[in-house]
This record gives sequence, structure tokens and C-alpha cells, in this order.
Amino acid sequence: MTALQQPARAGGPSRPPVRVPFPVVDEVARHCLQEEEPETVHIEVHLPGRLDEGRLRTAFAQALGRHPRILMREAPGRWYRRRYEWELTTEPDVEVVSFPAPGRNALRDARTRALTQAPPLTLSPPIRLEVVQRSGPVEGSEATDAVGESRGHGGARTAAPEPLGTVLFLTINHTALDGPACLRVLATAAEIYGGRDNSPAAAPVRTQETPPPAEETPSNWSPPARVAPGTPEPSPGNGMLVTELPLPHRPKGSPYTVNDQLMVTTALTIAHWNREHGDRPRPLRITMPVDDRPRDTTMPIGNGTRLVEVPFTPEELAAHAPAEMPALLHRTATRTRALKSLPRPQLGHGAALLTAPLAPVAWRAAVTRGLRRAAAPWTSTTLLSNIGRIPYALDFGADAGRAHAVWFSAPARMPRGLTVTTASTAGRLHLALRWSRALLSHGDGAHLRDLFEHYLHSTEVPE
Repeated sequence: MTALQQPARAGGPSRPPVRVPFPVVDEVARHCLQEEEPETVHIEVHLPGRLDEGRLRTAFAQALGRHPRILMREAPGRWYRRRYEWELTTEPDVEVVSFPAPGRNALRDARTRALTQAPPLTLSPPIRLEVVQRSGPVEGSEATDAVGESRGHGGARTAAPEPLGTVLFLTINHTALDGPACLRVLATAAEIYGGRDNSPAAAPVRTQETPPPAEETPSNWSPPARVAPGTPEPSPGNGMLVTELPLPHRPKGSPYTVNDQLMVTTALTIAHWNREHGDRPRPLRITMPVDDRPRDTTMPIGNGTRLVEVPFTPEELAAHAPAEMPALLHRTATRTRALKSLPRPQLGHGAALLTAPLAPVAWRAAVTRGLRRAAAPWTSTTLLSNIGRIPYALDFGADAGRAHAVWFSAPARMPRGLTVTTASTAGRLHLALRWSRALLSHGDGAHLRDLFEHYLHSTEVPE
């Protein structure tokens, strides 16, 4: 048993908490915190039935105990310290689970809190679980697209009766943790609560192919396209829109994956948006998180993804005939396979140098923030985080049932200003668009959603 898993001895003398230096990803995020745009990850899980408050609190507390690395807080330290450190606790400092009062705006308000209020790093654990019990129609424009309507290929909306049920909002401080790690903890809580197996489903079998030779792609030394400004809003922070779409079809045995279809869809959507707003064509780069961690109980808890950037040329994304789509999908698949196969530090080699403990952490923080501002023009155009098929049933038993929709959203701070996050549950694609209000409005988000739906359908190559 490692030091991170070692429980405190019952009845023995108290020991000082175990301290762990911040990993590179955590330290860079900690350096760049901004109150106006909190670095939160939002996970939204929809269940058909109701949850018992006492049982859920107990189940979630036990789940935290089974994944002790999540029980952490930022340790205090002097200004001249060389590192930030996590202090691992044996118990939560705060009650993690809350049940907001039900009401007409409860769902909308929970979404707003997930974007505007980050769980503090100084209290263990830096997550929050809100349980919204629903008893009536969905309220608010964003909520309507989330669960009150489904959208087909033609863009038509079909009213769907809203059943009674429960929505779980898991809000995560992204400086400490990522979405897949916290979903693993929630799956453990579901298993404890419902008494049903929530082991991860087997990953799809992929044919192992030798990656083809690298192709000519736009240089990373040239600034990529930015998302063109729409109608910025005066209030700071992030906006979000969530919606449910059909999973895109692809012919059996296709050399590309749904992730490749989503990557092409995202690129075409932004290229179209920029053309509409008069931006000259420029290469796009889309950041893609790659997560190689196991999904069972051995999954390391923390920020565990590495980031790669997928490039696209303006010529590839110009208005093109449907017959050109297979070639674009094949090229994209070649790029994503090659990037996934390359060993690379999570944030690249430069971040490792920035976080080397050669000077006080406060000095390194100032340097990191300055470099981030200077490098803004070279930041990727947007981020596409495809969680893929949710690997857990998230089955809470007979009364609450299993999840029929799961949404994630990633922070959307400028200069990117827009993130696209997708996941699939029960054969449906759950899309979250999240944007900086300094760049886009809710109306802009709705238009981007419509473009995304159009281009997603265009990736469905007939057999």
C-alpha cells in the first residue's frame, strides 16, 4: 500500500497529513487562476428516478474513502516556498453533497453555479455534488435544449415530455482534478448506493495499424485562427449550452472513429463561423485531450490527460462537396492516430521547465502568467474534449435508475474562448458548448450549435 492509500490508525496518535507536490498540470493551472472565469469542470448526470438524501450522502462519503487521492486541499506555505503542495486528508473538510430547494429555476441555477463558483482549493475535497430533484417541466432556454427537446438531422425540434427525475451536478476545481477521474468516483458511489455492478464496460477493440508517414501540416510556429467574436456580453465569466443529438453513423470497418468525425465537425463549424464573420482563412489547431488511464478502481485520480493539437489547413475547411468528406475524415484519422501514439509530457516540455523548483513558486507564477499572455496568439483555436461512450452504467438501483444522459463541460477562458465537450450515453450524443462571455453570447452559442449539428450530419458518409 502506498503512502497515498495508507489510512490513519484508529485510536493511535494523530499524524501530520501526507503532502504531495503539485504535478505540472496542477501548478500551471494554479499560477493562472482568474476570479472572472473560474476553472471548473461541470458534469451533469440525469437519472429517471429519485435519490434518498441520507443514503446518497453515505454512499458518496464511502466512495471518497475508496479513492483517497481525491481527499486533498492546498497546503499553506510561505511566499518563498519552492512548490505548491497538496495535503491529503483522511476525511472531507466540508459536506460535499447538497440538495438545493426544488423550484422552477433550480436546474438553471445549478448550471450557473457550476460555471461561476469553483470549490475552494483550501478545503478537502475540491469538488461539489448538487442534487436537483425535478418535479415539473424544464425551465430556461439552456435547460430546454438539454433535456426538453431532442434534435434530428434536419434541425427540427420535437417536444419531449419531461419526466420526474433527478439531476446530479458535479462541479470540480480543474486545478486539482479532471472530469474522467471524478466520474470514476461517482460510479463508485452509484455502486455503493444501488448495490449494482458499475464496472466499466470493455473498451472498443481497435485494429492496430502502423501509422503512415507524417504528412505536411501547418507549422506550429504560425499563429492559428481564433474564433471570431460574436456579440460579447458585458458580464464576465462563461456561458454554456447543452443539447442531445443522434450519434453520427459511419460505415462498418471505417478507418476513422466517431472522435475523428467530431474533430472534423468542430473544424468545419469554426471555419464556417469565421467566414460568416469576415475573418480571412487561416490554419486551425484544435486541442484534443488524450487519456490513457484505466477506468477501473485503479484509475489514478487527478489531472491525468495529455494534450495534443490537431491541425487543419484553410483549403481543407473551405466549402467543399460531399464527395470530399471521406478524404478529410481519412486525413484526420491519420493525424489523430499519429498524435496519440507519440509520447509527450502532459503540457509539453516547456511546462516542465517552467515548474522546475529552481526559484520560489511566487516568482515562477509571475513568469508563467507573463509567458501565457505573450503566447496567447499561438494558443490553439479551440478545445474538443470527447469523453466518448460513458464507460459506467451509473446505475443507482431500482428507485433512481441508471443515467440516460451525461454532459461534461470544460473551462472556456480567453484567448480560446470556446470549448466543445461531447459524451455518449444510451446511444445518444450529449454536446456541451461553453464560451467566454467576452467573446460570444447565448445567441451565438445557439447558432454554433446549429452549425455543429449540420456538419456532424455531413460526416455521415454513405456506405
